[in-house]
Amino acid sequence: MNSWADDLIGHLERSADVIRAIVRMTSPEQQTWKPDSNSDPWSVLEVIGHLLDEEREDFRVRLGLVLENPEIGWPAIDPQGWVNERSYATRDLDESLALFLTERRESVQWLRGLRNPEWASAKNHPLGALSAGDLLASWTAHDLLHIRQLVRLHLQYVQQRARPYSTDYAGEW
Repeated sequence: MNSWADDLIGHLERSADVIRAIVRMTSPEQQTWKPDSNSDPWSVLEVIGHLLDEEREDFRVRLGLVLENPEIGWPAIDPQGWVNERSYATRDLDESLALFLTERRESVQWLRGLRNPEWASAKNHPLGALSAGDLLASWTAHDLLHIRQLVRLHLQYVQQRARPYSTDYAGEW
């Protein structure tokens, strides 16, 4: 495989460990907590539900189709709608996290098993032509965006719980 692809696949593997660690910091009360503001409309539990469904139904599936059957249409997804439609907020966090981690291990194993993938293979998408390489890079970035979201939820929770005290001395976000 290519060294850049190996690096991103390793990143996907390691980011699962980061996500696990961040979620393990979550108290039972915090699992479904949402900030008062509109900055984070999802709870920790909803983020993990989203990551699980994205792992199962988005990145791995679509990357596989681009590499193996680019003429086949992509299955429809609705990440925003699924949050309520699939009742992420009522799920068990430990179970959802375990399922995500299992799916991620399967994804990493599948990615490492690819032989001479054509990363430049592309499929037309409303965003423009998306190559297999674009999808792998986006998958890695997607993890980082949600890691940032999970950390922000932790910070906002601490700020809310600490009231009337301030976290300003800690520094700026």
